[in-house]
Amino acid sequence: MTTTVPIIYSFKELNGVAEAVSDHIIAAQNRTLFGDIRKDSADAPATNESTTKVNTKKKKDTRPKRFKIALSGGSLIQVLNEGLLKREDVLWNKWDVYFADERLVPFDSPESNYGLAKRKLFDLLPEDKKPTIYHIDESLINDPQECADSYEKTLIKGFANKDSVKLPMFDLLLLGCAPDGHIASLFPNHGETLREKYAWVVPVENAPVGPKTRITLTIPVICHSHQVTFVVEGAVKAPVLKTIMERPEKGLPSSIVNEGAASRVAWFVDDEALNDVSVTKKKYKFLVE
Repeated sequence: MTTTVPIIYSFKELNGVAEAVSDHIIAAQNRTLFGDIRKDSADAPATNESTTKVNTKKKKDTRPKRFKIALSGGSLIQVLNEGLLKREDVLWNKWDVYFADERLVPFDSPESNYGLAKRKLFDLLPEDKKPTIYHIDESLINDPQECADSYEKTLIKGFANKDSVKLPMFDLLLLGCAPDGHIASLFPNHGETLREKYAWVVPVENAPVGPKTRITLTIPVICHSHQVTFVVEGAVKAPVLKTIMERPEKGLPSSIVNEGAASRVAWFVDDEALNDVSVTKKKYKFLVE
């Protein structure tokens, strides 16, 4: 049985993943900021109708455009370091950066998602090119529920300050996938967090790996994004990818997102991670020249 995955791009090596993911991000950035209608990640051509809708929206919406992106941590940050920092078409100062999850540790800890992104990405940018970054309140790391509530308020201010919205809608949400199958800080068999339907952010306690206390975006928030992109590399990920792609009934968090976000999900995976995985792979066509 194969789950509903819109598209899987495969690459011989990690540097190929980094280059393609950076292009994918810039294409999403351009669509958001400029209504730049090009081929999407499923290679579907734009229609005159879609172009008209974007142009009409641009005339009505006079607020400055911002590219709202959410990141997880781990090896994904290194992929972004290798792919994005060498490019000149990243409009960092028009980005609003949020985090899909955070470990409740001090920012100077090597286990902090924000701390890692700060050291590997944001600190390496010129001052006038830095994005606006929305991280957790470091003073609340000893109270998971209060920290989750505080970060949800940050999201409400960013996405629903003057409007009533049921869920935030990120332009792009970037996720990795751990060998145990967890994404963000949504772990297999953590029923309460996986079943949450209303909260945008929830605390995670007694996590089975790494720091025990965390916060995470919920499944409905992740699935509501314009685009959900998984970046996965290494032979150690092959067993869990096989389960995700061939046994969706197992209910791993990424399988739930595959089904919930359907045609808005893309995977960027190196060949080692797809070893013995029965999926249809596709070659990535670069969208930004």
